[in-house]
Amino acid sequence: MAQEILIVDDEIGIRELLSEILMDEGYEVVSADGAIQARALQHQLRPRLVLLDIWMPDMDGISLLKEWKDSGQLTMPVLMMSGHGTIDTAVEAVKIGAVGFLEKPIALKKLLESVSKSLQHAQAHPVILHQPERLASVLDPDLAPTLSETTIIDASGITLSATIDLPLREARDLFERQYFARLIAQTGGNVHRAAELAGLERTHLYRKLKQLGVPVPKFPGAIKP
Repeated sequence: MAQEILIVDDEIGIRELLSEILMDEGYEVVSADGAIQARALQHQLRPRLVLLDIWMPDMDGISLLKEWKDSGQLTMPVLMMSGHGTIDTAVEAVKIGAVGFLEKPIALKKLLESVSKSLQHAQAHPVILHQPERLASVLDPDLAPTLSETTIIDASGITLSATIDLPLREARDLFERQYFARLIAQTGGNVHRAAELAGLERTHLYRKLKQLGVPVPKFPGAIKP
């Protein structure tokens, strides 16, 4: 199985318990006691999934999630955790980019099902562009009625048959958005490599990504607008 999971929680008992459960299931697990350590591990290891606590002393999980999204580093599914969460908090997290919400104490079955579904979704559909609402409704059906209409399109969330009903320009833009989102995801945000695969100049590709609203992770050497 060997999937790397990052657990972020300031309570050592919760980190150890979740780590033990997931390692028993064959997952590779690392943990962080707060946002500072989580930033470093996320950058170094590029985990396949993050379990992120909301209430932490150095920075709350919602703020860290938003930071990852705004900086283009939200390239992995994130499951939020909280013992004091409300439906409004869960909806806010999902709208930012979380794929689900786990309420503490977390039931074993709920934990394993959510982790498995999140990893399967990430493997099938890269999450640089994603529909967190769609996955969240699968992980937690109680959230579905409270979520607003999705505004970001999944890299493969709309089928070709759906685009045929659109005007040509809209269908073309939709296809290009899906194509470049998948390309950026597959190259890990490497604009130079993505440009080579697409047969475009890097500056042209960057303009295209900006025009289509496809976010690009920021890293040394990235092209600036």
